Order: sequence, then structure tokens, then C-alpha cells
Amino acid sequence: MDVKTYREKAVISHLKQIRTSQEIYREITDTFAGNLDDLVSVLKTKSIPIPRIIGNPDDITNVKEIQYDTTYVSALDSLKNLNVNVDSMIYVPFSDNKKFSIEAGEIEYQNTKVNVVQVGTFFRDFMGPYADLRFEKYETGYSPDNMIKFGDLNAPNLTGNWE
Repeated sequence: MDVKTYREKAVISHLKQIRTSQEIYREITDTFAGNLDDLVSVLKTKSIPIPRIIGNPDDITNVKEIQYDTTYVSALDSLKNLNVNVDSMIYVPFSDNKKFSIEAGEIEYQNTKVNVVQVGTFFRDFMGPYADLRFEKYETGYSPDNMIKFGDLNAPNLTGNWE
């Protein structure tokens, strides 16, 4: 595996952890985190609501027998079970502890207000000595000014640009 691929895979691993964390954060707060410190703080201290329906809500003859119950599970424990390390995921690998950039907001999409988020970093932040324009001759489209990211501030999309 070449150096570029190795470094890129490490960054993608962190971005996937942050994406999973953002999805859990949204379950807790109904929005995305706009900064990494808030993301980590909520994940360490809050719980995920797990609703449970007892009975058959589609059976209109037994409406009185339907019950709703909500239990709560620690967000941090859930993330640990998914192999997410909330303390280290926010740092760009190979960057001397530089944090990923993060933006969140709300847009109108198809006449509905939706929450959006974008998290990423530039190749120059993690490519070390290979973050130089002279290396673009080896790979079409490579630039240290390109960003590796997931999400989009203009559409409700959590897809990574590496996928």
C-alpha cells in the first residue's frame, strides 16, 4: 500500500467515526453538532432514546392495548461498541493534532427545513511531505488543496466524497 492510500484510509476511518457520532448526536438533539467539542461533550454525557411499542399499532380494534415505552442507552457506551473513540476521532491523522473542520446548519430542501453538516480536512493537512503540487503529475486530479469530507451544506447528504 502506498503512503497516500495509507494516510487517506486513516483519515477516512476517523471521518466514518465522526459521521456515526453525528448521527447519534442528531438522535439525541435533533440537530447536528456545529463544533467538535460540543459533539464530544454531548456524546460523553447524554443517552440515546430507544422507543419501544408494545402491542400492534396497526390493529385498530385494540387501540387501548398499545403502549409506548422509552429506554435510554449511554451514547458513549453505544459508540464504544461500534469501535468509535470519541477522544481521538476529532484529530486528523498525521497532522500534529489538527482537528477536522466542521460546519452544521439548517437549509430549506424541497419545502422542508432540514439539518445539514459537513466535516472534512484538506489533503495538505495529512499528506506531510506529499502535500505538494508537484505530486499531481503522478495522479490526475490530485491537489493538496482538495478536501476529503462527508456531508454537504447545500443538501441533506452524509455521503463521503471517497465513496
